[in-house]
Amino acid sequence: MDYYNVGKIVNTQGLKGEVRVIAITDFPEKRFKKGNTIFAQTEKSKALISLEIDGVRKHKGFVLLHFKGYPTINDVEFLKPSTLLIGATSLSDDDLKPGEYYYHQIIGLDVYEGDNLVGQVKEILSPGANDVWVVQRKAKKDLLLPKIDSVIKEVDLKNHKINVEIPEGLDDAN
Repeated sequence: MDYYNVGKIVNTQGLKGEVRVIAITDFPEKRFKKGNTIFAQTEKSKALISLEIDGVRKHKGFVLLHFKGYPTINDVEFLKPSTLLIGATSLSDDDLKPGEYYYHQIIGLDVYEGDNLVGQVKEILSPGANDVWVVQRKAKKDLLLPKIDSVIKEVDLKNHKINVEIPEGLDDAN
């Protein structure tokens, strides 16, 4: 099964087994819901630890989670720091509006301008108002494409390609 990163445990909170989580998902209320199972992967051990959420609250920009069977701070201490993951079966296309995609759907797609292969999306940056898709090219520096309708013309997941129109001046490595 594939797993996707939804957060990071950065510390414990209090004495009753809560952990502080920095959420890195657009759907924290759906991913961190009482009764959901998530997986922790600690930095020391790459094994996945299955955890059932039995308590959730927000506090000062963090999501505080409590897990079933871990009643004290001593029980969760080993989890810091760790990455929180969900299984692919937890993803739902209902989460997305038309024209929205999960990052894992975009990374690796071929980018074309007309019939010319520009490169392949290697990562997605989220600096502010819109995402920036980083396109890796052969024998050129990476191209940074803003995720706006005037640049990203079509995303075709079935054919593994993205059609773009690169504005003049955006690609200085011609």
